[in-house]
Amino acid sequence: MFIQTEPTPNPATLKFLPGREVAGQRLAEFRSSAEAEGSPLAAALFSVDGVSQVFLGGDFISVTKNAGEWQHLKPSILGVIMEHFVSGAPVFAAGEAAQADDDEFYDAADSDTVEQIKDLLDTRVRPAVAGDGGDIRFRGFRDGVVYLAMKGACSGCPSSTATLKHGIQNLLKHFLPEVRAVEQI
Repeated sequence: MFIQTEPTPNPATLKFLPGREVAGQRLAEFRSSAEAEGSPLAAALFSVDGVSQVFLGGDFISVTKNAGEWQHLKPSILGVIMEHFVSGAPVFAAGEAAQADDDEFYDAADSDTVEQIKDLLDTRVRPAVAGDGGDIRFRGFRDGVVYLAMKGACSGCPSSTATLKHGIQNLLKHFLPEVRAVEQI
């Protein structure tokens, strides 16, 4: 098994590509070993000293470190990922419910605008964000402000504010004049 790695815009996060499906459509973010109990893969990754966050994407794994250098952490992480997939163990524990996203909030009168926002996010933004080892989810729309949640390599990334303000905000404002701003939740 060959596992590729890619840097992300977040220097504390590295993207691992095992060449097979990881989480499919489910996508899951774990910020601690306690949260990772529902995923044998994530739990095993938290056993590596220095790992502070794990994001399981459709076909990738983003690992964020809080200590150590990638040159020392990377071999251990690669070993954990390889061992997991070679063993045939599931990515998620049997019967483990999918993590529910936070409730969305918006006025029913804005439902057409919200659908357009979600469509633009799904078709133009999420693929690019996934390429950088993360994900972005719609959380709400109120008074012209779009609220988004960034996950994986994107949460805590030094360039995430620029991505939100200059990329996503400009895109949404271009297509939807009722959008005034974009904020991260």
